[in-house]
Amino acid sequence: MKQTRNTQAKTEILNIINHSDIALSQPDIQKQLGDLCNRVTIYRVLERLENEGLIHKIVNVDGVVNFAKCSGKCSTEKHFHNHIHFNCKECHSVTCIENVIPDISLPPAFIAQEYNFIVSGICPKCSKV
Repeated sequence: MKQTRNTQAKTEILNIINHSDIALSQPDIQKQLGDLCNRVTIYRVLERLENEGLIHKIVNVDGVVNFAKCSGKCSTEKHFHNHIHFNCKECHSVTCIENVIPDISLPPAFIAQEYNFIVSGICPKCSKV
């Protein structure tokens, strides 16, 4: 029975993340799941989904870990998330901005393999007064 419940939790968590326009924290996901599973199960499922290349982790400016869907280029071997993550200072949402890729210029002998950009400001939803 545990495997069925865990599989159901995995399916529901992936659906929640895939249908969200913003990255979600574990408490956000737990609130949407209700009583389906506990916090520990959610974290285990999130780790498994990340290892499977289906979601990626973003740590916002407040240190909160958020999760968002992968773009489709990711695999179990490597994630490709060299894009900007926008952190709203008002509503604290984190949004992946896929179409903006910063140009990085490093000194000789430095080799960039991955990077994480967080831009802070006010999102469109909060800027509407």
